[in-house]
Amino acid sequence: MFILDTYQKITCGDVTMPYVIAQITSIVILIIQVLVPIIIIILGMLDLGKAVVAQKEDEIKKGWQTFFKRLLVGIAVFLVIVFVKFIIGLVAEDNEINCIDCFVNNNCQIN
Repeated sequence: MFILDTYQKITCGDVTMPYVIAQITSIVILIIQVLVPIIIIILGMLDLGKAVVAQKEDEIKKGWQTFFKRLLVGIAVFLVIVFVKFIIGLVAEDNEINCIDCFVNNNCQIN
């Protein structure tokens, strides 16, 4: 649930911090995971649309190349988050995994 609550606290290791910090981090990660693909699709449609309207073979090829470059960047951004979660899951201890799960998935144990 994404209701900002500034009074509740969470504990990560030896540190106690406001729950709102974990909520904001989780919201930012979710926005990145959702908006990056949407922005890539919209920009790709605009690039290809301009190229098709121009009706020049070179412009159409350039539009496709730009679209594929943006697609690769979008996939990289999306996979960075997945890769970091995976690596942290391998090397982190149980209490660290709970803390990371709190910041990434907003699955927190509130004090």
